[in-house]
Amino acid sequence: MAREIRFNAFDMNTVGHIQQGLWAHPRDQSHRYAELHYWTDYARKLEAGLFDGIFLADVVGVNDVYGGRADAAVRGAVQLPVNDPMMIVPAMAGVTQHLAFGITVNLTYEPPFLFARRMSTLDHLTGGRIGWNIVTGYLDSAAKAIGLDGIAAHDDRYDLADEYMEIMYRLWEGSWEDDAVLFDRANRIYADAAKVHKINHEGKQYRLDAMHLCAPSPQRTPVLYQAGSSTRGRQFAATHAECVFVNGQKVEGVKAIVDDIRSRAVSYGRNEDDLQVFVGATIVTGRTEKEAREKFEDYRAYASSEGALVHAAASLGIDFSKYDLDEPIETGKSSAIVSNVEAMTRTAGPQWTKRKLLEQMVLGSRQAPMVGSAEQIADKLAAWMDEAGVDGFNLSRTVVPECFDNIIELVIPILQERGLYKTAYSDGTLREKLFGTPRLADRHIAAKYRTAR
Repeated sequence: MAREIRFNAFDMNTVGHIQQGLWAHPRDQSHRYAELHYWTDYARKLEAGLFDGIFLADVVGVNDVYGGRADAAVRGAVQLPVNDPMMIVPAMAGVTQHLAFGITVNLTYEPPFLFARRMSTLDHLTGGRIGWNIVTGYLDSAAKAIGLDGIAAHDDRYDLADEYMEIMYRLWEGSWEDDAVLFDRANRIYADAAKVHKINHEGKQYRLDAMHLCAPSPQRTPVLYQAGSSTRGRQFAATHAECVFVNGQKVEGVKAIVDDIRSRAVSYGRNEDDLQVFVGATIVTGRTEKEAREKFEDYRAYASSEGALVHAAASLGIDFSKYDLDEPIETGKSSAIVSNVEAMTRTAGPQWTKRKLLEQMVLGSRQAPMVGSAEQIADKLAAWMDEAGVDGFNLSRTVVPECFDNIIELVIPILQERGLYKTAYSDGTLREKLFGTPRLADRHIAAKYRTAR
């Protein structure tokens, strides 16, 4: 029996997310990002379409690598202005029952004790529909905003993240025992103090002496997402992640990453199916191929080459303003998103140029769009599942809301007819929907930090 495809809407609490410039399209509604009803209507729409979740990206700095200034990012709304993604989740959860929420939060700038409380609170308020996309950041501007000179080296950030995760597991899994809460009104005992434990940690980066402030939430630990596919990132994913987000590129490149991460996970005592992989995809579709192509050309007229270069410069750590169109680009040793540099090299070759990059960014991003009729899109998605071994897709917005309307109205019914997409939600928390269990598996590294029960 074929596996069912999972869909997350991939977005950000901002005007311009991945497809730079499309906010200027007359039908696009992303300028309403600061309106609460925009997000609640969005959530209702996605749940009616049986989307698994909405995956909210985030950055806590500005894209100022291009030209050494943020001017172009400000002009083109390149992920600026950007609001906090965590703040909109309770409102969306309040108008839905099943839609899940994957939130990107940068651990580098979050005190673990306070962040643990915020995530537990969201897990409580959503009934266990929260996931955390673990990132360590790539923008010097973010580091400087909190008083640092710049970001740490790429692999050093992952070392810090490993220690951070240990603290989170201790707080979420080890501080409160499962039966600590008694709610005994007669004896006026809310919780058994013997079953609520202080967490003591003395590490290279962090010190902690405290008990977790929250009683156990439905999932305790949120579903763990991770989006780095560099060598060090794969090691981190194989150790910690439950869901892995990889950038769309050639099928064989994605398959190699997927196979490597799953192999590493098995070597750490986990099972291959302990991880689900979502590949980034941009879809432009219609009832016919002609309709889809016309829509694509319409969208393309609004794509911003400058905005695309501004975003690429920040995420690749390369100032493209210094290069002529056909001048070979020197990547050097980047401390930004190393996997993005590696992906570009695989796609454009070792001697890539700004012209080659711009040729790929037809809709304002490096992600090549899938364009075709709903039947053709369904074929392509099914092929990706079979050939790359992925479990689903993070669908990047183009012109909202029509991009998701098209998928819901045109593509999903075809996938359902083929038995490739659910016709109803299953019950339970996000982790139960994905893996059939409410808690992290005993073979996950977090299990060793649980209080003996």
